[in-house]
Amino acid sequence: MAKHQCIPIKTDVASVFDSYPQKIRTKLLNLRQLILETAASIECVGEIEEALKWGEPSYLTPKTKSGSTIRIAWKKSQGEQYSIYFKCTANLVPAFKVKYPNDFKFGGNRSIDFNIDDKVPAKELKSCIALALTYHLNKKLEESARWEMVDKLI
Repeated sequence: MAKHQCIPIKTDVASVFDSYPQKIRTKLLNLRQLILETAASIECVGEIEEALKWGEPSYLTPKTKSGSTIRIAWKKSQGEQYSIYFKCTANLVPAFKVKYPNDFKFGGNRSIDFNIDDKVPAKELKSCIALALTYHLNKKLEESARWEMVDKLI
């Protein structure tokens, strides 16, 4: 059974969220909640640390070191687009492209991008987040085995 993880937003992270336009802030806070809920539902991930990396809200697994850093952000130059970022060298986004070719818009090998009016496919995104949060546990597995592992965890 998934336990609910509620982490108070640290002051420095909150100030970044507060700097975003209200509609974008709401969307990013929803992504934040999905990351925290996904992490809380996977026992081997452990406690999530929220911090700023490159000036953006970021989510790490410092105790278990099971995952790759996930960042969420909006850039003024992108207008009504916001994104969830993954380490480009971790081969995560290419795996998402194979599994969910029509469910997401991708920013190269580093992000899943959303427009403010997009309906976020939460189940599929949760699966991608879970793959990132367990990256160091699954990176040496064949691609199908990586997804099977994630499906068993969430």
